[in-house]
Amino acid sequence: MSVDVVTFGCRLNTFESEAIRQRAEAAGLADTVVVNSCAVTGEAVRQTRQTIRKLKRERPGTRVVVTGCAAQTETATFVAMPEVDRVLGNAEKLSDQAWRETRTVLAGAAVDPSAKAAVDDIMTVRSGAAPLIDAIEGRARGFVQVQNGCDHRCTFCIIPFGRGNSRSVATEDVVAQVRRLARHGHREVVLTGVDLTSYGADLPERPRLGTLVKRVLTAVPELPRLRLSSIDSVEADPDLLDAIADEPRLMPHLHLSLQAGDDLILKRMKRRHTRADAIAFCDTVRRLRPDMVFGADIIAGFPTETEAMFQNSLDLVDACGLTFLHVFPFSPRPGTPAARMPPVDGAAIKDRAMRLRLRGEARLARHLDGEIGHTRRVLAETADSGRTEQFTPIRLVTPAAPGSLVEVTVAGHDGRRLVAA
Repeated sequence: MSVDVVTFGCRLNTFESEAIRQRAEAAGLADTVVVNSCAVTGEAVRQTRQTIRKLKRERPGTRVVVTGCAAQTETATFVAMPEVDRVLGNAEKLSDQAWRETRTVLAGAAVDPSAKAAVDDIMTVRSGAAPLIDAIEGRARGFVQVQNGCDHRCTFCIIPFGRGNSRSVATEDVVAQVRRLARHGHREVVLTGVDLTSYGADLPERPRLGTLVKRVLTAVPELPRLRLSSIDSVEADPDLLDAIADEPRLMPHLHLSLQAGDDLILKRMKRRHTRADAIAFCDTVRRLRPDMVFGADIIAGFPTETEAMFQNSLDLVDACGLTFLHVFPFSPRPGTPAARMPPVDGAAIKDRAMRLRLRGEARLARHLDGEIGHTRRVLAETADSGRTEQFTPIRLVTPAAPGSLVEVTVAGHDGRRLVAA
């Protein structure tokens, strides 16, 4: 074994994990597992620690390096773990020099505790430059970092302290990376970032996300499918709406950072949209692109949330016509304002999360029912499974080469995914 990378969390981490692998191997590391962590919830951090302990038990001679958002925000936690040999911050994990230094540290008979961590202040990072990679190992679709960090301070969110302030990748650098992935066989590319719709505000020409989407589609005509990761609907610009309406290669699926459906809770979260804004956005986009499917993040049991407030979030699922829900039971993150707010009872949080998931399952079943009989173009992720243009999972009856695009007719579904004829 040379270097294995275990990835938690977002698509940005998936992209960065490939760059981590390249840098660690180039630095000469061997028999090493890198854990690229997530800090979005307390559960994500717990799973990271659990995985580290399991890795060390199963591979006792293997060195373990921890990086990512949890390593940045909870450095002391991972330094204190005897199973961890090295901790790298979010900036350091993409630094060739940091990986060379890591090799030197790990080459010692025992890791000096004083040298165990290399984690600098992420708020001092100003560059938006992203590494160039040729492919995403084991992934049918490619991911391209176009932005990192976040300038907003939602009261529940720890991520700006793990990622720093918003930085954008230059437009032509994004184009070059997309072209590179397309030429290495990726038929679909996902543009990703921490706060994707803030793209361009720090660049000289101040381009918007819609400008970038149009430029990529024009400059890389060989790419069949372009997709966006999570967006903040309130920041959607006119060019983005125009691309949604007129660019068939931009996939008809948007994942929205909604978080709640009650205006007072949204205000306490320091979100920048209202319930009406969310509904209006979905209505507008669906008029522009009738086949559009929406996913969304919603938090259950945010501090001070009453049953009536929760009902507004539950009703938002139908009001916006959401299909794919990511439900997060509220998890207080130390150092955030929400962690100091009056909490909701744990049993109520669990119950509300369950009810949200049930509503999401009902909406998904409705979408799956409506797909029966339609012909869809599917990106094969494995020989017998893939996803449609709308990101709906589908089981393939006829085996397909992973990464290929195949046209199939939908024969039915099993409640969670479509089944091809």
